Amino acid sequence: MSDDLFAKLIELFNQPGPVNWKLAGEISRHLAGEPEPIEPWLAEEYRDLTRLAQMKIAEVTTLDVSDAIDALPVDRAAWAASNLESFRYLVEPLAEKLGASGAGGPLEGMMVPLGPAILGAQMGIMTGFLSHRILGQFDIGFPAAEAGDLYLVVPNVEAFAAENHLDARQVRLWVALHEVTHQAEFAQPWVRPEFVGLIARYLDGLELDPASLTERLQSFSDPAQFESALNDPAGLAGLITTPEQQPILEAIQAFMAVVEGYADYLMDRAALKMLPALTQMREAMNRRRAEPSQGEQIINRMLGLELKQDQYRLGAEFCSEVARRWGEDALNRMWASADALPNLAELHDPVAWAARVLLPEI
Repeated sequence: MSDDLFAKLIELFNQPGPVNWKLAGEISRHLAGEPEPIEPWLAEEYRDLTRLAQMKIAEVTTLDVSDAIDALPVDRAAWAASNLESFRYLVEPLAEKLGASGAGGPLEGMMVPLGPAILGAQMGIMTGFLSHRILGQFDIGFPAAEAGDLYLVVPNVEAFAAENHLDARQVRLWVALHEVTHQAEFAQPWVRPEFVGLIARYLDGLELDPASLTERLQSFSDPAQFESALNDPAGLAGLITTPEQQPILEAIQAFMAVVEGYADYLMDRAALKMLPALTQMREAMNRRRAEPSQGEQIINRMLGLELKQDQYRLGAEFCSEVARRWGEDALNRMWASADALPNLAELHDPVAWAARVLLPEI
């Protein structure tokens, strides 16, 4: 990193607000790279396939896709720029904790001006790394703070198809189905607020680790260390430790497992006759999920919210078993309210969920 760039970063530290989003933007742009033009015909194909995905998903679910929006095919730089603040609910609750770190000594006074910079750097690194991996808006399991455009990151989708020797057009449709399904799930009026609320409750109980925080602050005083941090997903992570938050953590994990599992269940039903390579794509996606990207590692290390591969599978198996035993109407019942969602134990025991949710209605 040049001295000029480091000086520019230092200047950016004095920005208002709980998170230094200007610093985040500089780091995100640096990591996302230069814009990559998308051929007009390819962008139109993504939009066409997304419209097809909307029609097919509407055939297999009662979730409302009537207000589905057109896809927005973008490159990595455009996704990073548009989504930098989309995940602000993951860091803004931490701002007050950083400002009152309880670390004592000089560190205590440093946290007031540096807290927003630390969080901004964290988000910039996370978004920049994610831009090289994420296939679509809902690919990492965390929704944006508010409903918005349906982004498809074209260079990453094309690279995923090539790296796994898959037919590119089938992969494009598969990703479109994934994004449309998640869009329909989070279009339920209660779903997004419920998830964001769970995250807020979880973050409220987290505690800072002063020793780890002191170590991370050193990277802000040396250009070489700061550059190393930008290329290490753990470089500015590990700022917080998790206390006894197990019940809320399990609620978040169950929520994410249901969202991903139901999406997988619907996609398999909708795509079975359209995607001859569905099995190979599913296997490739499972391998991908088993190896979190640098951006996902940052989220996992920062918040301790790792969603393991077996939880994705557990959600899909739960949906299949409920539909097999009690029918599609019973499965759709879980989207009626937050109380109707299965908890982590019920994902292992669909009968217990049915006894709690279905039997009272009979």
